[in-house]
Amino acid sequence: MSDTKNAAPFRVDELKGLDPEELAKRLATSLESGLTAGEAQARLERYGPNEVPEREESVWMRLLKRFWGPIPWMIEVAALLSALVGKWEDFTIILVLLFVNAGVDFWQESKAISALKVLQQRLARKARVLRDGRWQEVDVRDLVPGDVLRLRMGDLIPADAVLVDETYLQVDQSALTGESLPVNKKAGDPLYSGSVVKQGEARAVVVATGTHTYFGRTVALVARAEREERSHFQRAVIQIGDALIVMTVALVVIILIVGLFRQENLLELLRFALVLTVASIPVALPAVLTVTMAVGALELAKRQTIVRKLAAIEELAGVDVLAADKTGTLTQNRMTIERIRPHPPFQAADVIFYALLASREENHDPIEEPIFNEAKKLSLDRRLGACQVTDFVPFDPVRKRTEATVRCDGKELWVTKGAPQVILQLCEESLDDTDAVNQELEHLAENGFRVLGVAMREADGKTRFVGLIPLYDPPRPDSAEVVAEARKLGLDVKMITGDHVAIARYIARVLGIGERILDVRDLREAGMKEWQVLAEVLTRDLFEAFKPDADEAEVRRFTHRVIEDLTQIFEREHLGTVHRHESEIVHLVEESDGFAQVYPEDKYFIVDKLQKAGHYVAMTGDGVNDAPALKKADCGIAVEGATDAARAAADLVLLAPGLRVMVEAVELARQIFERMKSYSIYRIAETVRVVLLMWATITFFNFYPVTALMIIILALLNDLPILTIAYDNAKVARNPVRWNMHEVLSVSGWMGVAGLLSSFLLFYLTVVVWQLPHDLIQTIFFVKLIVAGHGTLYNTRTYDRWFWTKPYPSAILFWATMSTAVLGTLIGVYGWFFGHVMTPMGWSWAAFLWVYAFVWFLFNDFVKVSVYRYLERRGIVEPS
Repeated sequence: MSDTKNAAPFRVDELKGLDPEELAKRLATSLESGLTAGEAQARLERYGPNEVPEREESVWMRLLKRFWGPIPWMIEVAALLSALVGKWEDFTIILVLLFVNAGVDFWQESKAISALKVLQQRLARKARVLRDGRWQEVDVRDLVPGDVLRLRMGDLIPADAVLVDETYLQVDQSALTGESLPVNKKAGDPLYSGSVVKQGEARAVVVATGTHTYFGRTVALVARAEREERSHFQRAVIQIGDALIVMTVALVVIILIVGLFRQENLLELLRFALVLTVASIPVALPAVLTVTMAVGALELAKRQTIVRKLAAIEELAGVDVLAADKTGTLTQNRMTIERIRPHPPFQAADVIFYALLASREENHDPIEEPIFNEAKKLSLDRRLGACQVTDFVPFDPVRKRTEATVRCDGKELWVTKGAPQVILQLCEESLDDTDAVNQELEHLAENGFRVLGVAMREADGKTRFVGLIPLYDPPRPDSAEVVAEARKLGLDVKMITGDHVAIARYIARVLGIGERILDVRDLREAGMKEWQVLAEVLTRDLFEAFKPDADEAEVRRFTHRVIEDLTQIFEREHLGTVHRHESEIVHLVEESDGFAQVYPEDKYFIVDKLQKAGHYVAMTGDGVNDAPALKKADCGIAVEGATDAARAAADLVLLAPGLRVMVEAVELARQIFERMKSYSIYRIAETVRVVLLMWATITFFNFYPVTALMIIILALLNDLPILTIAYDNAKVARNPVRWNMHEVLSVSGWMGVAGLLSSFLLFYLTVVVWQLPHDLIQTIFFVKLIVAGHGTLYNTRTYDRWFWTKPYPSAILFWATMSTAVLGTLIGVYGWFFGHVMTPMGWSWAAFLWVYAFVWFLFNDFVKVSVYRYLERRGIVEPS
């Protein structure tokens, strides 16, 4: 046996179509005796085991990642400094916020099942292999290229292989390729790892194992997508945090320098700077946003949508392209009879009756199941009960039909069903409307229908054509409506399928998606279309020249056959193609309504190109073939009934059939995003107000408007009730929503400046005009910052419109903010807080501050709307 030591591993598509002996020669094996044990061991050492290597991150590494990054670093430094100066209350609060945020995120990830692990579990565990001239069972991981397999009905194909026996084999590879029907295989055809043998028994030669298989490449794509995965939410939080950190640290450093220059107490100065830093750094920002999304996840769960990754909610809100898998998502994934075409004098019931006689229910053939269902509707039980099948010949890919000999009421019948052209050729009775039948077949084929022809013959009679049975995978009843609703939300719906272009175009047209459905090969290569057009023109001219009396139907059939033959030759020999530039590919992907004949690499490729064009992509799917694209997409959505692999790779899992629940999830995600965005604007605006006030009064006036204790109380009374924003009412945006840092920083920055003006006016009145005692001024500022801060939230929850517009605040948000504002006022009025004392200010000052804060609240709202309208005019934000 020849040495394969220097041979490169093959791919199954490189060896398909070879003669069995040539295939055996290329793989240095024997179809009669298989590999020797020694050769198998040598190849195992060379190619490695037939398994997907698992690279699982340790629990500790996954946990420690939660404490790494700009915001966690600042929080951890603040906690450390709190411990060094003995501020254990601050230390405890900071650590609680840090661990809660990390814990929720880690828990969400731990709940998820690893996509790689689930994909690996799909592989078979044992295989029947010809080794040393005898059949034996070996572990699947020990299979090597060149092994001869024995496959039977129900087997999970353990590696990529090529069929070598001239027998009929029906294989379900829908979970890998997305095809809606099992595929008939013959000698020379490829078999993919992870597919299931539905019917037949045959030998096959292993071509590729492990990560070199079609299945292994799918797993590798999932792993690659996982490595490249990026969260827009995480980037937004980091950007917001970085902006606040830079501003706070810079101003605190100035305060320290000024204090040291004035020779103030160093320990007290450090303690105050520390407290101000902790209060200003967005310690609670990740926690509040995480809680907001967690509450949203519970709301989605009530709507039968399971969130596997919290950040997916924010991603879903920004999605502008929905790449929907056709089979099982937009369609019902079951073959259905469209409309029976009986041939006179036969009726529709006759077509089903004779087709049924040439079928076997126990085979559970998806092509035959709709025939049995239709028979029940037509109540053919009595008629069938009078018949007995005496001989049955099953379908095979060479004859392309089934046939049966039947005795009905003492009379013998012969019936057959199969490929229409084959059935028509069997008919001995001439048809008066042959052209009409052929035109109908062409029309059905162009629209993607799978068609069965039916014929029968009575004893000593002629074979008669009975009629046609068109089959297709019908759209879900609500798919068209859901597609329309998705488009109203600004989503560009693109259909992705492994089925033929004609089928895809028909379904896309019915659902209102559009008819610009491309063969996925057109993305990478150009040239085929031009050759097809040229061939059509030349064929028509030549045919009409040699046969001028031919009718249009005959010309069309001949031309269609020539183009099909030409296309097969081009595909096999890779002729006439030119590789496209990436910019052209991106343009094609953006402009198309969908793609057909798609493989896992293609789905991943399509999503990648859309993302490079700046789109947020949601990908729906249900099979193993969808897993890489689901992981690569900004929001991967596993639909109802999805495989474990698809669920593991997805961010959201739908528990209800169809896409309606997905559209509802988009609406809810946009509401959740609005809550997060309004809180972010609030948090930045408040930080700007507090830090700039402290910096300006300390630096220029040597005046501390609030004490360190007051800053801690402010942080508590502001951040704790703000968690209820997760339950607030929010609008549903008409278009996808995303983080626009220019918008967020502009609105919050100007609101912060407006708040600073109100504080400086109060400072001028209390210090210069009324000349109040220092301690009383600090209490007044403490209450003012609390009441005005709570008002800021009501400004920012409607950041792009007036505060009185709908939707109104939720009851839980209103009472949480109102109660803490009242509590802060009571603390200032009576001058106490858990044993600590501040100068009481009395009820008259409290009434004044509430009125003062309300007036500035109205002014802040005017500033907010003015800034937003300016941003609209500049084109920075879309009109609200």
